[in-house]
Amino acid sequence: MCRLAAYLGPPLSLARFLLAPAHGLVQQSYAPREMREARVNADGYGVGWRARDGSLTRLTYGMPIWADHNLPALAPHIVAPVWVANVRSATAGFANHPANTQPYLADGLLFLHNGYLADFPAVRARLRRALSPEIECSIEGTTDSEYVFALLRQVLATADFDIPEALRETARRLFDEFGVASGLLNIVVTDGERLHALRHAQAAPPPTLYFTIDDEEYPNATLVASEPLTEGAYWQAVPEHHILTVDGDKPAQLISL
Repeated sequence: MCRLAAYLGPPLSLARFLLAPAHGLVQQSYAPREMREARVNADGYGVGWRARDGSLTRLTYGMPIWADHNLPALAPHIVAPVWVANVRSATAGFANHPANTQPYLADGLLFLHNGYLADFPAVRARLRRALSPEIECSIEGTTDSEYVFALLRQVLATADFDIPEALRETARRLFDEFGVASGLLNIVVTDGERLHALRHAQAAPPPTLYFTIDDEEYPNATLVASEPLTEGAYWQAVPEHHILTVDGDKPAQLISL
């Protein structure tokens, strides 16, 4: 499990996104307010963004975010219009290693997942059989989250779906086709232009997920996070079993599964 956050809007420094909020991911790493599965998120952190040339990139670390003494010096100097970030609380059996730390990056997508798949060893074997050799070989870590991302990429590669449709199909296949009896699927994915956030679960309540398009500290921007990053009054919950999609200057959409 983890806490995650994302930003889409005017170019913003990493410091403003990650370090400045009153209840940002640094605070959520050691004092989360709404986590049910853990008390701290000390098993690594990562950030991803759209670079000046339009490409997507990421940095992941196995240390707690509060232990990275280089971050405060570096963060003011990286500016981007799209950010995603994660602070990790490792699930038992998934090693604390940068390869297991989100965001994941492949096929022009940055991906975050907060949740789990029950009985993952059995599910993993079934998932492997459904993946193309190219996608299977690209998996670097051992987490259920990376396999969820692999399945999403497989769906996008083999069907004429946009990302919201592919998220819906990924969730359907996990629970209906691959036999996941219980699972939590809070997902954030971006192609560098659009931002999509899924809040979904089976046989359990989904983790918290919020968004705002009206925060005075971040004008003309959309923020998504496991817990509100600021004390602004305009944060609202993504409804259960819905996808939030944000595309540039278009109004944000909520799509039911």
